[in-house]
Formats: sequence, C-alpha cells, structure tokens
Amino acid sequence: MKICYLSDATSSHTRKWCSFFLSKGYEVIVISLGDAKIEGCKVFSFGVKDFAKKSDFNKLFSYTTKIKKIRKIIEEEKPDIIHAHYATSYGVLASMLKIHPYILSFWGSDVYDFPNRSILHRTMLKYNIRSSDYIMSTSENMKREIEKYTKKDIIVTPFGVDINKFKPLKLERDNNFTVGSIKSFYKIYGLDYLIKGFKIFIDRTANSNAKLLLAGKGIEENNLKRLVRELYLEKNVEFLGFLNVDKVVETFNKIDVAVFPSESESFGVAAVEAQACGVPTIVSNVGGLPEATNPGKSSIVIEPKNEFEIAKALEDLYKNKEKRLEMGTNGREYVLEKYNIDDNFNYVDSIYRKIIEEKE
Repeated sequence: MKICYLSDATSSHTRKWCSFFLSKGYEVIVISLGDAKIEGCKVFSFGVKDFAKKSDFNKLFSYTTKIKKIRKIIEEEKPDIIHAHYATSYGVLASMLKIHPYILSFWGSDVYDFPNRSILHRTMLKYNIRSSDYIMSTSENMKREIEKYTKKDIIVTPFGVDINKFKPLKLERDNNFTVGSIKSFYKIYGLDYLIKGFKIFIDRTANSNAKLLLAGKGIEENNLKRLVRELYLEKNVEFLGFLNVDKVVETFNKIDVAVFPSESESFGVAAVEAQACGVPTIVSNVGGLPEATNPGKSSIVIEPKNEFEIAKALEDLYKNKEKRLEMGTNGREYVLEKYNIDDNFNYVDSIYRKIIEEKE
C-alpha cells in the first residue's frame, strides 16, 4: 500500500502517522507546504515560509499556485490512499485536486475556529467537506462540531499515545507537592488561570514549597512570566522551555497532578500522555478534554477561566494522597483501554483497507 498525506511535514502529529504506517511496511509520501524531512518518507515540500502569519486569502492564493505541481506528483506516485490532514488548508488543496476518493481529517481549529470568522470561511469549509469522500475526527466532541456543517458520516479515530514510551517510571523526584502542565504558551490554553489558581492554592494550604512546572513555548511566555513575578511565585514556578518526547515523559513522572485549563480544546493528547504516565489530571469542561480523561475516576473536571475551581481541585488532591494515587492508576488503565496509539492506528489501517477494496 502507498499512502499520500497532504499534511504539514513539520508537525509531530504528521510524523506519528508516517512512523506508524512505515512500521507496517507501507510506502508513505508527504506533500507539505512547508519544508521538512521525515525519515523513511518521500517528502515533497514547497518552501512556504511564515505560513501561519499569512492572511487566509493569501493562503488561498498559495494553494492555487501549487495545484498543478501537486496533481503531477500524485499522477506519478499513484498512491492507493490520499489523506488530507487539516480541513481548511490541506483540505483546500485536496478539494481543488478533484481526485477521488480521498479522506479529510479535522484537527481542531479548522472546525472550532475557522468557520466562525465569516460567511466566506464557512462556505469554504462546507465546500471542502462536500468534496471529500471520507471524514475523520479525533473525538466525539469534534464530530458533533463537524456535524453542524454536513450530514455525511464522520468516523471517529482517536489519537492516542505510545503506551510503551508514556508510562510510569521510577525516578528520583522532589518530595514537594508538584503541579505541572505541558502545553504551548497561547492564551487559549488558560495557563494564566492555572498560575492564579496555584497562587490561591498556596495561600489556602500555606504550602510555600509547592512547585508548578510549565513546559512549552509560545507568544504568551513573557506575559506568563510577568504574572508569576506579580504574584511573587518566582521560587515556586519553573519554566522548562520546549521539551522533546523523552523529557515530556520524565516531566510527567515528576509531578503529582497535571492541569490542562484550556478555554478550547479539540481533544487533549497531553492529558492522555499524563494519564499514561499514571498522573491524575484536572481538565476544563471544554471540547474533547473530558472525553480524553475519565471524569471522576482519573480526572477532576472544572469550568474554564476559573482559577478558584483549579485551586479547589488542587487542594482536594493535595490533601488526599490515596485518591491522587488511585486516580493515577485509573488514568493509566483508561489509556490502555481507549488510547493505545497502536490500536487507534490499526483501526485507521482497517479503514484504509476497506477503501481500497471499495475502489477495486
């Protein structure tokens, strides 16, 4: 089988898809607007720089100028499966190619944000959906959002984690109660509320030695550091920067509670990673976050933009070590049952095979 992904080659998610299907012995090619290499894959990239900074209409012009070359690549490579990832960029490319059948995968902001910008944006999204032959969503919540724009069947294909990599480890660690979050530093992820909630927690419990570890990078970093200074938390909060996968696993294993206070979230892979490492989670009641956890068993669900609920949940888990440990164990079991990435991708593989059978 030869698979063609229309997807961002710089994305870690794209690389995970490629890695799995390469391990199955399939040939994988990637057509990407940005430049990147993926080991084992033939990557066709178009050197588009600062893509995220371009206006939507400049992006659309960028797509149209690439169609002829992309069609030629597909004609020469003759893939068995064409799979476009992200409905409002690579989905545009796929719809313009007019090559069938093809799969369209939604990632999040392409349905939660993009169609709300204007009527034109909604029209564009609906066109891309109509043009596709199969639609995939990583969560039930996102499926419900997509259903606002189509009556087509939507296949839910959860995006799990490598349970052999993300697992509990025996590490030397700080004895202080440690809270953590590993997310990009963007407003939408609500990390300012986490910092405020952590401050309230310290004041309520008089636990001046508690730690908060924040890993990631993004445009809100300076604002978050300023907030830490304003709340006199410099000795309690540590910014770890961007972490590679091994460091992510190590960091989750050094914390007592992982917090994901997002204002919007299509699914919540980081919450799945934390649970796979045996860590209880606190998550916002938005998007797919509750679905990514097992509320009441492995997670405490709070309302978004609410530092007081964060503080209350932290205090609960701080004072109840047995509950904390039980929730961590439950989280690991929940991930083994629902979000083992091999099981998730094998399900996608079965869909690929069915599509090929239908073509024949």
